[in-house]
Amino acid sequence: MTSMQSGGDAKPDPRRVQIVGLGYVGLPLAVLFAEQGFIVAGVDVDERKIGFLKQGKSYVKDLTDEALQNALTSGSLVPTSLFDDSARAGTIILCVPTPLTDRSTPDMSYLHAAVTETGKRLCPGQLIVLESSTYPGTTSEEMVPILERESGLKAGIDFNVGYSPERIDPGNTKFSVRDIPKVVSGLTPACLRRTESLYAQAFGQTVRVSSPEVAEMTKLLENTYRLINISFMNEMAMLCDEMGIDLWEAIDAAKTKSFGYAAFYPGPGVGGHCIPVDPLYLQWRASQFGRESAFIELAERQNRTMADYLMRKTQGMLKDGLRHVLIYGVAYKKDVGDIRESAAVQLIERLMEEGIHFAYHDPIVPFIRIRNREISSSELSDDLLREADCIFIMADHTGMPVQRIVSNARFIVDTRNATSGIKVGHIYRFGSGNIGLGQKNPLA
Repeated sequence: MTSMQSGGDAKPDPRRVQIVGLGYVGLPLAVLFAEQGFIVAGVDVDERKIGFLKQGKSYVKDLTDEALQNALTSGSLVPTSLFDDSARAGTIILCVPTPLTDRSTPDMSYLHAAVTETGKRLCPGQLIVLESSTYPGTTSEEMVPILERESGLKAGIDFNVGYSPERIDPGNTKFSVRDIPKVVSGLTPACLRRTESLYAQAFGQTVRVSSPEVAEMTKLLENTYRLINISFMNEMAMLCDEMGIDLWEAIDAAKTKSFGYAAFYPGPGVGGHCIPVDPLYLQWRASQFGRESAFIELAERQNRTMADYLMRKTQGMLKDGLRHVLIYGVAYKKDVGDIRESAAVQLIERLMEEGIHFAYHDPIVPFIRIRNREISSSELSDDLLREADCIFIMADHTGMPVQRIVSNARFIVDTRNATSGIKVGHIYRFGSGNIGLGQKNPLA
């Protein structure tokens, strides 16, 4: 069956967009296009998500229920688990997950499934854009052949193909989705013009690059740069702890330089759906060319060992070691509800392995599931704070009662500099040099 047979007499409408994958990237993008007057079919195979959306409930923290409901009530956004409306869309944008396998290699199963379904319904004149983070060559070598095989059409001739990397920063209230410059590319010059024309109607600025491979590399470059620099800061924090130097103060001084320096900060490790994953996509791709990146390998190893380092460091400082731990914040960063690749989850796994009693509190993450065990967030009572022989601050969400925690805690490991300026003896602020190797906490 050809795509024309599948699509019937339907003709693609340039003001209709189908977005496949309604997660942290796809859902805000769908609402953005709806706000610009497009008719958007939002597709996700997760029926639970579709159920929430139809009730006007946003499961993405950066997208308000009000913004979602406005898009729904205007008729501009229609959430569905079906691909049936594909033939009517002038543009189909794929925002599906691209995680890693257990062997740290690219898992393309979600992408292949979405592209196959799209190809079965592909019509002449449509634009297909991939936004998922992936390795250079995915659009041309993975997506295009499947689309052509399933549709019987020719990319760049019968339909257009583009790649435009997502640049979502969850929890960042300074830059809205529309405000972030949109990198655009196309399989051919005509594909590029079509892709740029689409995104220029929704974003404040577009940035042209010469090929999908360059656009794919742009995304990996951005996140690999962050992984390497954050991992370097964590290494510097370990060194400064041994030397009795406050790295946070040094960073504040260094960033006053007008050129040649960009501030990065230490922490318990990087998490989320991009920074810990994208560099390994690049590393895997490099291996296919007989190359490897020593920088990526070192940074990834440094990031992976942070939970172990924090446990060993804390056990060395506490007179009786770790027995009862409270973790404040299990999300991978401030003000998000995402625990993917979270350092706090890695720490909990280490605590479970060693049989150490623990509890966690996170106002944004009501429960987590680790190793087939569901764990709920505990109420942050004064008794809970006092019972723990150590409180790990892993995510400094807005509104965190820092002074209350400090007043009730027996000992605090602050990985986020949340207690900066509080001068008491029972706080170990990672990277501040305030507790040296082997020095015992006087209050433990």
